[in-house]
Amino acid sequence: MEIDRESLEKLNKDALIFLVLSMSDQLKELNSKLDNLTEQIRLANSQRFGRHTEKMSQPAGQISFDENGNLYFNEPEALVDQCPEPVEPTIETVIKKRTSRPKGKREEDLKDIPVDVLPTRDVSEEDRIRMFGSLDNCRRMDDDVYRRLVYIPAGWKVEEVHVAVYRSTKGEPKFVKGETPSYLLRGSLVSSSLEAAIINGKYVNALPYRRMEKDFQMNGVHISEQNMASWTVKCAERYLSRMYNYLHDLLITYHVLQADETVVEVSKDGRKAGTKSYMWVYRTGQGYVDRPIVLYEYQKTRNSEHPLNFLKGFDGYLVCDGFSGYKTLNRKAPRIHIAECWAHARRKFTDAVKASKAPSPSNVASQAIQLIGAIYHADNQLKDLSAEQRQRERQRKVKPLVDAFFSWLHKMDDDPDLLLSDYTQKGINYCFNQEQYLRTFLEDGDVPMDNNRTEGTIRPFTIGRRNWMMIDTLSGASASAVIYSLVESAKASGLNTYYYFDYLLSELPKQKEFTGEEEERETMERLAPWSKTLPEKCYKRGR
Repeated sequence: MEIDRESLEKLNKDALIFLVLSMSDQLKELNSKLDNLTEQIRLANSQRFGRHTEKMSQPAGQISFDENGNLYFNEPEALVDQCPEPVEPTIETVIKKRTSRPKGKREEDLKDIPVDVLPTRDVSEEDRIRMFGSLDNCRRMDDDVYRRLVYIPAGWKVEEVHVAVYRSTKGEPKFVKGETPSYLLRGSLVSSSLEAAIINGKYVNALPYRRMEKDFQMNGVHISEQNMASWTVKCAERYLSRMYNYLHDLLITYHVLQADETVVEVSKDGRKAGTKSYMWVYRTGQGYVDRPIVLYEYQKTRNSEHPLNFLKGFDGYLVCDGFSGYKTLNRKAPRIHIAECWAHARRKFTDAVKASKAPSPSNVASQAIQLIGAIYHADNQLKDLSAEQRQRERQRKVKPLVDAFFSWLHKMDDDPDLLLSDYTQKGINYCFNQEQYLRTFLEDGDVPMDNNRTEGTIRPFTIGRRNWMMIDTLSGASASAVIYSLVESAKASGLNTYYYFDYLLSELPKQKEFTGEEEERETMERLAPWSKTLPEKCYKRGR
């Protein structure tokens, strides 16, 4: 209904009051929607243009810690209590000069790289006589040495092996030949070094096959992207899958694992274009530094049956995010205990702060971040302890902070006078829904507080996914899962991925494909990323 001045003048007092109140309710609803939209815009702008970090600056007068890790809520008082009469600093300690580069640092950096010493640029006898009057009037000092790091472009050669063949000259025809070399893909031009270079380019440096094809052409070698893709899939299926299966059998014997998943598009899997598929990743927990394992698995869906089947036989803790499929896994397999990621809980409040007008000490989301930071800080103080000691100290020092955090959340949520933004309320609800699983890390000293290691592991795949957009076939998706698994496992053991795959692809064709279980385990253990018998070149320089 349209209201003009004349209509308003005809209304009595009660009608005017009713009209104003009605409009007030509508304005509140509109303001609420406007605030929500404004928050979304601020968060989107922050994600697009702001710094990509969840680290928040600590407000003055908030949470701080003493040298023993004790929690304080008032930083100035805490610092004064620690040292009532501090020593006055001198001008030398206040104005510190920039430290120089340690002597010999460059030599240390270059010690493992071959050195080609060029002919010395000497001073001729004529020049020395002209300068000093006689050769007896001078002596040679230490040479000035100038170094440059020279890049050597990739080179090519054809490796040709002749196998002798003999035929009988009398009687029934007979043939005998020398030992045939154990090469990759019989009848193919691909060598272990070439395939290792292709794998390193695509799965480590995220280069599309087409770009590698052009790079090869510039060096006079014409290898099509179709050839590279075919070689890679066949090598993954025939050889590398053996190591993948061995690592999978070993993975499920550990008692702390971490998991995550990400979207991938497969263009030719029998479904309509654009249909989402998923690459799942599983890795050993942070306590297994001597034999780290990272495994990817491709699946068409995000169904909880996939991790249930992959982890068949696993008995222990699985660290993951809040995806409901993991909770289903917990119900179907009681032997698997779910531990929720605290970084995801903190991220909800970080988004709320980024979406708000001005973060301040009184902001509920900011306070939540500080309280979670206190839990992290207390737990980080225990990192050098054994798993058993860490579990005991978590119960004594960390659990009270977790209890206090959830108690504070309930108080904030129940306060009728406290106006919470939508993002803050989402953060509170998330923590309430995941509380049981957020507390799981307190039960075992080997369980980490968050799943950041797994998110870091899956990041190379997501970067590669942007560069080559999609995987063409189901076999390509499965091959990618196998190769990414070995790449990330090799990186976790500090290996040079190119030389490791070169060695692996030169050794696996020599091994019998069908062997007994014990013999297969011995072979794979000898070739595993953490094996002590790998060639020295497989390790990164300067490790």
